[in-house]
Amino acid sequence: MKLLASLLTAAVLVAPAFPAFSAGDTPAASQKAAKPDLVKGEASYTAVCAACHGADGNSTVAAQPKLAQQHPEYLVKQLEEFKSGKRNDPVMKGFASMLSDADMKNIAYWAASKPAKAGFAKDKDLVALGERIYRGGIQDRNIAACAGCHSPNGSGIPAQYPRLSGQHADYTVTQLVAFRDGKRGNSAQMAGVAAKMNDREIKAVADYIAGLR
Repeated sequence: MKLLASLLTAAVLVAPAFPAFSAGDTPAASQKAAKPDLVKGEASYTAVCAACHGADGNSTVAAQPKLAQQHPEYLVKQLEEFKSGKRNDPVMKGFASMLSDADMKNIAYWAASKPAKAGFAKDKDLVALGERIYRGGIQDRNIAACAGCHSPNGSGIPAQYPRLSGQHADYTVTQLVAFRDGKRGNSAQMAGVAAKMNDREIKAVADYIAGLR
């Protein structure tokens, strides 16, 4: 299983699956607004995602992203785009294609409810460069600071920009290179930033992100 094997990742609500709707609402619209079912989310996650992303969303495999505490709206968007092919990954497309819209929502909100485990920066020679880029960008090359969208501590902005804090450096490197090389095409903004970065800068930023708290 690989339910978010290629990037990726905090709020939890428990409520009735089918809220009341007015005469003007359609059943589809009502289902879209339905609250997530965390019990079903856990069952689906365990069956489909846990082998690669960890029983609690904290993947122990550096190539597979941590999903715990990720913004649920972001997780749903990635699953939808794996399923549609907008985000190209044959393995993830296979898994996402098995999921209904309700399944995706339930899984995303369940994963978001799990606390993320802290990560660690490992390359002391690069982490200072990574911090400079993350916090200040590279002005003379018009590379924006990561913190502007993903926040200074890597918590991101719900429904817009994913949580990065503590994410595996190997996974982050893979995604940035994919954006840069045109292999991941579901964010023009990220492709534009990554296109200006060299391998050393990408590795430095990824290592710094891994140690963010």
